[in-house]
Amino acid sequence: MIEINNLNKKFGKLTVLENLDLKIKDGGVFAILGPNGSGKTTLIKCLLGMVIPNMGEISFDSKSILNNWEYRNNLNYLPQIANFPNNLTVSELIKMVKNLRPKDSDEAPLIKRFNLEPFLNKKLVSLSGGTKQKVNILLTFMFDSDLLILDEPTTGLDPISLISLKDLLREEQQKGKTILITTHIMSFVEEMADEIIFLLDGNIYFKGTNEELKKQTGIDNLEKSIAELISKQYV
Repeated sequence: MIEINNLNKKFGKLTVLENLDLKIKDGGVFAILGPNGSGKTTLIKCLLGMVIPNMGEISFDSKSILNNWEYRNNLNYLPQIANFPNNLTVSELIKMVKNLRPKDSDEAPLIKRFNLEPFLNKKLVSLSGGTKQKVNILLTFMFDSDLLILDEPTTGLDPISLISLKDLLREEQQKGKTILITTHIMSFVEEMADEIIFLLDGNIYFKGTNEELKKQTGIDNLEKSIAELISKQYV
């Protein structure tokens, strides 16, 4: 589904992505990991068309995404920080987003799943951070798309909502959706991810399963395996 070849991006003199090559197959949950400054956010923004690379090619379903915005109709994006218009109610926001996207939506099951009924007529400015995140999730998943990109999706969620999110991700995974997740929560990665894509200094240093990473590092703990991978690159 996604193929990236020789991707390079600089901001001034700072090289953020350098000769990055990556193939992501159809279907599955892929965790994009790396320390701060590794290039995760820039890679995601390149995939979304929000950042134009200096060099390289990104293909989605065998078609280049450069100068081609239509591919975005088949992806959903959950930003880490959702900047909602504070003067709108939740219902008004849902209606606004539905009017902006040229595809059918199905928000009712998600409203029920995340217990958002009591908040539909409340102004967004009055909501807690956790409730805003549930609204963020609702807006992302109410459209049916083949590719989902989720930036720190667990932020602010209570344990019940986190379970609901995990169940939702498993359902989407079973439908054959491709799900890219950035997160710092290794227990979430270990439970949900089919593969790990680990970035460091603008390039990919590991791509494979949790078990393959543990075998490579000789450490039977994902968090410590990631730390070992980082430390070896800076020796």
